[in-house]
Amino acid sequence: IATLAGLQGVLVYALASALPLFVFSSLGPIIRRKCPEGFVLTEWTRQRYGTVTALYLSFVTLVTLFLYMVAELSAIGQVVETLTGLNGLPVIIVECVITTIYTSLGGFRISFITDNIQGAMVIGLIVIAAIAIGVETKIDTSLIEPSGLLKDNLLGWQLLYILPVAILTNDFFLSNFWLRTFASKTDRDLWIGVTLAALIILIIITMIGCTGLIAAWSGVWPGSDPENPLPGSMTFFGLLENLPAWVVGFVLVMSVSLSCAAFDSLQSAMVSSASNDLFRNKLNVWWIRGAVVLVIIPTVVLAIKAPSILQIYLISDLVSAATIPVLVIGLSDRCYWFRGFEVVVGGLGGIFTVFIFGAIYYKDAYKGAQLMLLEDGIYQEGWAAFGAFVAAPVGGLVWGFGALALRLAVQWVQAKRKGVRFDALDRPVVMEGEGDAVQYVAGGDLETILSTGQESGAGKIPGKFF
Repeated sequence: IATLAGLQGVLVYALASALPLFVFSSLGPIIRRKCPEGFVLTEWTRQRYGTVTALYLSFVTLVTLFLYMVAELSAIGQVVETLTGLNGLPVIIVECVITTIYTSLGGFRISFITDNIQGAMVIGLIVIAAIAIGVETKIDTSLIEPSGLLKDNLLGWQLLYILPVAILTNDFFLSNFWLRTFASKTDRDLWIGVTLAALIILIIITMIGCTGLIAAWSGVWPGSDPENPLPGSMTFFGLLENLPAWVVGFVLVMSVSLSCAAFDSLQSAMVSSASNDLFRNKLNVWWIRGAVVLVIIPTVVLAIKAPSILQIYLISDLVSAATIPVLVIGLSDRCYWFRGFEVVVGGLGGIFTVFIFGAIYYKDAYKGAQLMLLEDGIYQEGWAAFGAFVAAPVGGLVWGFGALALRLAVQWVQAKRKGVRFDALDRPVVMEGEGDAVQYVAGGDLETILSTGQESGAGKIPGKFF
């Protein structure tokens, strides 16, 4: 990002990556109180919005995890090719096999262990790389001023909105974050953990981002071959490429180890999400693990062919930007009238709004469809990417409230035809469940539930979809 938006872009990206973590320490305790039996966001969604909405969110979550797995494998493949010149496919395959074996044997506990090791290895990698780059890399000061990387720019100001929205909303879909949120012993422990994580991420991303500046000022980026320039996302490893062999070897080993630690978290999160959200833990977990292994096959294929790591992330970011704003409305008890129908329509409508915006902006429906995939990325001239990330959440909310009006109108007509009281806007009855759990039962559902003897409590009675 430094090669495109300069120092301004690096600082914005670092802050946008670190600060959204505090959403878990802020909203996590609220969701845990509302759904103490849950351990992922979809469990609260099922309780609040119903089974259909939970399945919709589960699908989007699994797609997000899939895209992250593709991006992770694509990244390590590019790193291997940049540092060694060898084909990265064998490394990708070995990584998939090893992580599958130890996550199958150790479950999510092994992922927690590798995450702790990952943190230590990241610090070691940064220290060694910083020393090596500082000693070996020569900056040509005559390139600093002409590069313009220290000046503010339009893209940098656009990223001030795009990145926080993209990263904040997309973090909601990462089950590994929610698993850690629910696993914290107390809210205080959660705040401490999030604060430390945010601080570390801020420092690390700033340091790695600045390697883009160093690469530009030392002539490493874009490189000497105009037909095959060094990608901006690989400038960190491009700097290391010409360092002593022992440094390159050390960085390569550390990078593969870090990739394994990240990939096993994604695998574990996919197994947990599929088992709990889709099959309600009624299907043997080994069948789920087998399905995830099958998913890894197309993941490897796409990772090899992926044109851009960033584009992979952006697709999931756009989906989350459309879905999350309408979803979190249900966290407020004052919005008891908001139901699952509005969330699903709002999420899908937000994506459709991006298409509408793109078709109008480009005056071309095909390019409007391409904007939904952000094929040109966010680092482009003009306002297309910025407009897409405005259209997604705003369009999602507009479609959501439009769906609310439609649902209320239909329910009012149905009540008049049947000669019964219109109760769609009745405040839900609060039924105490196990522990601190609270179950919200809307309208006339209470009489049905009591007469059939259904259990109350979090997760026992799905929320209302329509």
